[in-house]
Parts: sequence; structure tokens; C-alpha cells
Amino acid sequence: MTPTSTPKPNPTVLAVIPARGGSKGVPAKNLAQVGGIPLVARAVRACLSAREVTDVVVTTDDAAIADAARAAGGALGATERVHLVQRPPAIAGDTATSEAAVLHALDAYEAMHERTADVVLLVQCTSPFVTREDIDGVAAAVARDGADTAVTVAPFHGFIWRDGSAVEDDTYGVNHDKAVRPRRQDRPQDLLETGAAYAMDVEGFRAHRHRFFGHTALVTTDPARVLEIDDPHDLARARALAPLLDPSPLPTREDIDAVVLDFDGTQTDDRVLIDSDGREIVAVHRGDGLGIAALRRAGLDLLILSTEQNPVVAARANKLKIPVLHGIDRKDLALKQWCDEHGIAPERVLYVGNDVNDLPCFALAGWPVAVASAHDSVRAAARAVTTTPGGFGAIREIAAWLLGPTLTGHLSTPTNSTTK
Repeated sequence: MTPTSTPKPNPTVLAVIPARGGSKGVPAKNLAQVGGIPLVARAVRACLSAREVTDVVVTTDDAAIADAARAAGGALGATERVHLVQRPPAIAGDTATSEAAVLHALDAYEAMHERTADVVLLVQCTSPFVTREDIDGVAAAVARDGADTAVTVAPFHGFIWRDGSAVEDDTYGVNHDKAVRPRRQDRPQDLLETGAAYAMDVEGFRAHRHRFFGHTALVTTDPARVLEIDDPHDLARARALAPLLDPSPLPTREDIDAVVLDFDGTQTDDRVLIDSDGREIVAVHRGDGLGIAALRRAGLDLLILSTEQNPVVAARANKLKIPVLHGIDRKDLALKQWCDEHGIAPERVLYVGNDVNDLPCFALAGWPVAVASAHDSVRAAARAVTTTPGGFGAIREIAAWLLGPTLTGHLSTPTNSTTK
């Protein structure tokens, strides 16, 4: 079938991200972090970076999801392009279709802004590795090339089987004859729908009320990035893949207003020496002290936040001339209160940690950073990971990300750090 829609010279392309609060497979799934970023925020960022997208609508029934989407737009300086639509209960349950959510969001957007969209996209939070190129590809297929609909697909070479024993008393091949085993190069190229991004001509979408009608363009994407999060195992895989697939840069001084540091395992190597009187002694790195001093001179707000009650924590903070909160049970609540008291937006906080008690702060801070020696779960949740272990200059390394290797404020791009 040939394209039937007529491209417009300056089309309005609306990206709709359905993100309801309920999820049975993964509780609060759309707020789950991959690479230190909530899934809904990852979708917002990908849409905002796409050249073809005019505006982004997040349709949700959950206030926390709305806050995360708003923060994602603010972090990119694009708050005015991110619009929130309250999703009615009737289309927010387990049986509600994505099409119903997109149609409602489309109507709400046009009513709010008194403008008509030409192309509407459906972008799924559950595909954490959707790229700007994927979104631009489906959008351009409809907006520029005249397709009625478009979908992201990936090359697929697997043999699909189905258990038909209950009906036909046998198992059988779906896309092959099980009696014939052709070579890969002799088989037709199958394409797998990725579930990440779809595009529809608005007029046709309203008429058909389905994401596929007329001529459907297939936009091929990298099969290595194809992953849909439906259960905890999918989420674990996504977190493990994020260091390999996420191209995010390291933070710069322009991204950060405050640096908050855990102590044990972050500024130390997590070991404790105990003398005969029971006094605890830890080792710190002079390079970290130099980095912290440079961050202080650069005008950044600094804080040491620790669950430890050991007086060595306060003594170290006093030597570094920065405030400290220690003996804290709920570090995330203390961090939020500190941000509120100092007028600091949490998304502009770089938080450095190493163990599971830092994860609640990772969920709050815009730049969660793990030291190289951090627990695996902490590294997986981090947005960036140092190459240096805690207690061996990891804080000095982070200071170099923000201020340059000479710590003078002249920025340069490190080349030897793990980025996410």
C-alpha cells in the first residue's frame, strides 16, 4: 500500500507518553530508575531531544509521575514543552488501551493550546533505551514522507515455536516448517515490533482509533537496544545494560548547584581500624580534601550526610570546613529538608554514595553518582560511576568532572570514566 496522507510544510508533532501509576508486574514501574533516571523521565528526555517533536504530553493518574516528568523537562530547560494531562480513572486501569490514553491526551492538548496537532506519537516508558533517532524516524515517516502510521522494528532471526498440543496434539513452527532448517541467509528477513515508538496521522488516528491503519512505515532500530520492562527481571536487565547503552555525559559545573557526600566507603575505603581502647580509625585521601576545597571555592553548596555516629565524621567535616549531618537514619528525608532550607532544587544535586542506604538519596538527587567500589545495586542505579574506588581519590575525580583536571574551573571532558 502506498502512502495516503499529505505531508505539511511545518507539521505539529505531539509526543504522548502514557504513564499510569498502577503496575502489577513492577510496582511504581514508571518511576523505577534505570541509569539513575526514572523511566518516565527517560522517555521525556528522548522526546525532547528529537528534532521532529514539537511538544510532549505525559498522561498520568499519579502525582509522583507528574512531578518526575516536570523535573525532566526542567532539567533540560524545556519546561514549557512538557505538558501534563490528568488521566481519568476510566482509562487508567489494567484493561485500558494505550490508544484511549493517547486520544484523550491529544484532545486535552488541543483544547489547552487551541492548536491542532498533525502527527501524534505514542512513546512507551517501558522501553528505556528508545533513542532520539527512533522517535525522529517514526515522526518523519508520517510528517515528512506521507506514511499513515509508523512503528519501530528490529531485525529478528529467531525460529518461533508454539505449543499446540492442547488443540492439534503437536508443537509446530510459527514462522518456519520444523521439517526444514534453512540457513539464515536463505530466510526472509523478519522484523520484530519493539514497542518503543509509534506515529500516527492525527486525522486518520481519530477516524480509526487504532495505532495501525493505512500505510505503515517500518523504522528499523538497533536490536541491542530492544527491551520492554514488564517484570522485575526485565528491570534488572535494563539496569545492567544501562552503562553500556546510555550515552549520557558526565556532569559539568553548569549542571550542579550542590554536592552531597556520603562518608564511609565514599571518602574512605570502608575499612575501620580499632585500637585496644575500642577507638575507630579510618583512612581518607588527601586528593579528596583538595577536590572538596576546590568545589567550595567554586561556590558549590557542600554537605556530608552519613548514618554513622562516629565522631570521626564530624572531625573530618570540620577539617574540610563543610557542614555535616551524621547519625541520620533517613538520609533521603534529611537531604530533602536540607535542599528545602537552602533553596536548592534536588535535580541539581550531585549525591555521591556507595551502599544500599544511599539508594533513597539516589532517587531524590538529579545526579546520583557511585564510586567504583560501590555495591552492584548502587552502581546500577547511578547516573555516573567513578573509575576510582572510595577512599582512593574518588571525590577528587568528581571535582575534576565539574572543574577540570586542574580544579581551577576550566572545564574539560574526562575520557577515562564510566558514564551512564
